Amino acid sequence: MSFDPKNFKKPSPNELQKKLSPLQYSVTQLEDTEAPFENEFHESKSPGLYVDIVSGEPLFSSLDKFDSGCGWPSFTRPLPEVKIVEKEDHKMSRKRVEVRSPYADSHLGHVFEDGPEPTGLRYCINSASLRFIPFEKLEEQGYAEFKKLFEK
Repeated sequence: MSFDPKNFKKPSPNELQKKLSPLQYSVTQLEDTEAPFENEFHESKSPGLYVDIVSGEPLFSSLDKFDSGCGWPSFTRPLPEVKIVEKEDHKMSRKRVEVRSPYADSHLGHVFEDGPEPTGLRYCINSASLRFIPFEKLEEQGYAEFKKLFEK
């Protein structure tokens, strides 16, 4: 179930509603936000890869995940080869930067400039927009090239 950018075609809204849970659909397609502290990956510390729930495109590594205290999974950066899409978001009372996946155009969350080094950024991401692939299943699920990230 790996990601092939050359052959990826985003499913229709109807297909996505069948494939995703109501929460996953509302977060990724309608730009909703899941509840803080009550989401699947908030406290996860397992080594592995986080991919887009819609497409399977690799987005974040557990190596860049940190506990920001905000209630959602937070990362200092996306994977080096990923070009996360950033858009200005004025839906709240202040300007924010929304982040979206490059191929599926899924709403992931927001990026803030209050994160730790080495980037100073905090990618605050909805668990509902992600699927986690544990390190030991990377090869089995078609993401073997990412195993090198975890080798010291």
